Amino acid sequence: MGKASGRIEILPDPLTLAHHVAEWMTQAALAAQAPFRISLSGGSTPKTLYGLLASDEFRSRFPWPRVSWYWGDERFVPYDHPDSNYRMTREAMLARAPVPAANIHPVPTDGMPEDAARRYERTLQDSYGAATLDPQRPLFDITLLGLGPDGHTASLLPGEPVLDERERWVAAVSHGRPEIRITMTYPAIDSSRRVAFLVAGEEKADIFSAIRTGNSRVPAARVRPVGELFWFVDQAAAGRENVPRREAARKR
Repeated sequence: MGKASGRIEILPDPLTLAHHVAEWMTQAALAAQAPFRISLSGGSTPKTLYGLLASDEFRSRFPWPRVSWYWGDERFVPYDHPDSNYRMTREAMLARAPVPAANIHPVPTDGMPEDAARRYERTLQDSYGAATLDPQRPLFDITLLGLGPDGHTASLLPGEPVLDERERWVAAVSHGRPEIRITMTYPAIDSSRRVAFLVAGEEKADIFSAIRTGNSRVPAARVRPVGELFWFVDQAAAGRENVPRREAARKR
């Protein structure tokens, strides 16, 4: 299969990783000449990142008025539920930064899951201005993703039918986890100028190694953005002591 595609940057620890990504996101948003769309991920490393963006170091520099926020996946729970990705992001960043309310686009979690997925798909299409994705005009400027020890990313879970979805932008995932989830599909995730995996922790070392060497077909290994792919990884997840801090991986 060949080595994983994308640029790999290895940072010493989760906090350094989050700080590096916060600076990277800030510079990308500042350089943009048009409204900027970001798809967010849940998890502890993103939570640290979001807190940094809302901190004194970044809050006054980040161009909040022109950035719109979306979520790559969400548990089908109320927004105030402890497991809600939206709640985590709101508490870590959105409530602490000058984010215009009109720029926040959470996944609906009311009604029936399939209907909620279709409503979020319409939200994305309205923001994009079309119902068909054009590879020359990505939906997102940045898509943040995590990596589970089983190789899942967003709520693209191993063995689930959603992995084969190529028409819908958003789908409900009713199996594979105790709770129902709503997730963006590969077409929406891949429609990004920059996809960035944030990978931290020793428990990710085995799956990251398998993806990195091309020995895996887990969901995360199947992400193929129309733009650039980045892997921001801490030393524990990298799994080796003497890894260069930055490594440009060979394209497939």
